Amino acid sequence: MTNQKIEYWVIPPEADAEFVANMENVLETYEKPYDSSRPVICMDEQPVQLVKETRSEIPATKNHPRRVDYEYERNGTASIFMFCEPLAGWRQATAREQRTKFDWAQEVATLLDGKYTGCDRVTLVCDNLNTHTAGAFYEAFPPERARQYVRRIDFCFTPKHGSWLNIAENELSSMTR
Repeated sequence: MTNQKIEYWVIPPEADAEFVANMENVLETYEKPYDSSRPVICMDEQPVQLVKETRSEIPATKNHPRRVDYEYERNGTASIFMFCEPLAGWRQATAREQRTKFDWAQEVATLLDGKYTGCDRVTLVCDNLNTHTAGAFYEAFPPERARQYVRRIDFCFTPKHGSWLNIAENELSSMTR
């Protein structure tokens, strides 16, 4: 058996006008000057496996780092929601049991009602996942309230096979490494 190294890349489709249009929209969004009344917020999510240790760890000493056995027991799953405002140097990660449209709408609504309550509009950079839609708010809230949220969001979608353009994805990658 040979030892082969593989480098993984996200290779965009050739001559894909939709890819280019979305990529340029995201890049232009990132070029905008900082405006605290109209912040650019990036979001992404990542499923995680929850694990439970099967053996007691050995605490660190001055001669050895903490030691943990490699064996573990699967203990369910969760979803990490990452939001960041790159030009303000702010980020927030929250965990939920799952990542449904309802969960996504709840997370965004919490930001709009909390940290961004004084903002008339926000630009939300996210990928094209089927849960990241204006309709998700209508599934999670009464129509009047859903409309209030949707009116405050300018959606900016990353291109398919181009989610690496989302700064929140880079934040998640850094966090999980």
